[in-house]
Amino acid sequence: MIELGHFAAFLALAAALAQGMFGLMGQRRMAGLAAYAGFAVMILSFVTLVVAFARSDFSVALVANNSHTLKPMIYKIAGAWGNHEGSMALWCLVTLGFGAAGALWMRTGRDLFEARALGIQGLLAVGALAYLLFASSPFLRLDPAPFQGAGLNPLLQDPALSIHPPMLYLGYVGYSFVFALAAAGLMEARVDSVWAKEARRWSLAAFIPLTLGIALGSYWAYYELGWGGWWFWDPVENASLMPWLIGAALLHSVVVTEKREGFGAWSALLAVLAFLFSIMGAFLVRSGILTSVHAFAVDPERGMLLLFGLLTYGGFALVLFAMRAPKLSGGKPWMLLSREGALMANNIVLIVAALTVLLGTLFPLMAEAAGRTISVGEPYFNLTFTPMLALLLLILPVVQAWAWGKADLKNWSKWAIAGGALALVFLALGVGLWDISIGAALGLALGAWLVIGALWELKRRAITPGRIFRLPPRVWGMTLAHMGLGLFVIGAVVETTGRYETTVALAEGGSGTVAGWTLTLDQVRAIEGPNWYADRAQLTATRGSAKAIMTPMKRYYPAAQMPTTETAIHKTGTGDLYAALGEQRMVDGAPRWVFRVYYNPMIDLLYFGVILMALGGAFSLWPRRKA
Repeated sequence: MIELGHFAAFLALAAALAQGMFGLMGQRRMAGLAAYAGFAVMILSFVTLVVAFARSDFSVALVANNSHTLKPMIYKIAGAWGNHEGSMALWCLVTLGFGAAGALWMRTGRDLFEARALGIQGLLAVGALAYLLFASSPFLRLDPAPFQGAGLNPLLQDPALSIHPPMLYLGYVGYSFVFALAAAGLMEARVDSVWAKEARRWSLAAFIPLTLGIALGSYWAYYELGWGGWWFWDPVENASLMPWLIGAALLHSVVVTEKREGFGAWSALLAVLAFLFSIMGAFLVRSGILTSVHAFAVDPERGMLLLFGLLTYGGFALVLFAMRAPKLSGGKPWMLLSREGALMANNIVLIVAALTVLLGTLFPLMAEAAGRTISVGEPYFNLTFTPMLALLLLILPVVQAWAWGKADLKNWSKWAIAGGALALVFLALGVGLWDISIGAALGLALGAWLVIGALWELKRRAITPGRIFRLPPRVWGMTLAHMGLGLFVIGAVVETTGRYETTVALAEGGSGTVAGWTLTLDQVRAIEGPNWYADRAQLTATRGSAKAIMTPMKRYYPAAQMPTTETAIHKTGTGDLYAALGEQRMVDGAPRWVFRVYYNPMIDLLYFGVILMALGGAFSLWPRRKA
């Protein structure tokens, strides 16, 4: 069966090449048929990989290196993409899938433009498939086949990590089709409202899963690694954040292009950059130059091939942009103090923020190449990224109400007074009643400012109460996304500034106090799972009449010869009581078990905000009802 999958992947390469050729020749129908064919045979190819993992076919090198007979079935299947070669097969599948979806749903009335977009997408698929088949083949056989496999990385044997890569790739690779649209628009020097309407749809189709994929990765790190936090400015986390920031800028820019036919060149450039940053993320994760629990350990030679692909596609797009951008229409005139001006400011801040993250991620590598060891961590990002984000969020509720072309500043004083009053209220509460820092109080005020501003804009657009449910889905999408952003900010500020952490060493039957909770160690016993064994502690947590049983574990996977931490989390409604089991040590001559315990307030609000942002994107993607 694996030979069938290998052959199907070569058929997919041929179909992608045909899609590219027919598309660039302007034959929309033939390019569409090639896109359907390529996607169909790539599905077959990928399914053969999944079946090989499900059957534990260790004659396939990829299965032998990343699976084990004792693994639960869900992780056997997830093993198909939980490695470099398998994840690249998934990348190819999604690339071809977006080409087929574009062939099915693009309806701009411009056959040549659509054909060229499909052609560019086909060439992107050719590059991905060529890399898969000739540099990272998942179809290689072993002879003789081993009796047992090496097993999947234990850190990846988790439900969230089974879903995380496909969601992330839907986002990463989704921007390939936005890139194709930008290249096609630049080829005919026509980036207008029709182009923007199509680009907005596909940008949302990439942005929504990318948002959810980042959130899944964050939540996995929160409960799986035992570090107690939800974001660590890890280089691989940064690699996914950068295209998200560029994608957010693109979504706001195409609104101007769609409504006013302005920012055409800028929107096209952002569409190019969003995909190039996605490829750069793939290069950073797979080149072996980064050290991270998320990174794939791959030899530098294959990383250099990815870098070559980045430079090739990026060079083509940027040269095309330089040639065609001067010919694009500038759109309707606008003043600096207008919605267009505010959205351009929004874009500039997001781009600078992405470049700041890029610098913080790559600077240690550049320093290492110069013979120095420098670590760039949370303090750098707090000093650079956070103020820029705060500036962006501060103006967001105000500019929603500004007019196109030139803003009416008569109500500016009302907004300024409202914002100042809100800040003063939170400062008074924070410094007085809540006893938190001034920065935390201002952060909470900023989150509330976003939520109130989103609701106020909804009320302004509704005009009358009965009209609110007849507003277009895009208005509801904007409201939910901005409210979600506000709730995310509130949750992030409360969790980051209010987190309590400590280490307790307990003998069986002993107790300790953490954040008002009394923790009693009932027992620690050895248990076995399907492909692991562990020490599992049973803690009884009490606070007043509240009581919870928590069972943190320290697992060991013999096949991978690797330990993992399985945390125990008790949700209280206002926060998480979080415990991670450490090693047994001698304390004062007696054996005691060490626990790292945290109380993380309001962390669920943070993730609820992310879900609202994704839901807002889905509402914005929903087609408007025709009158």
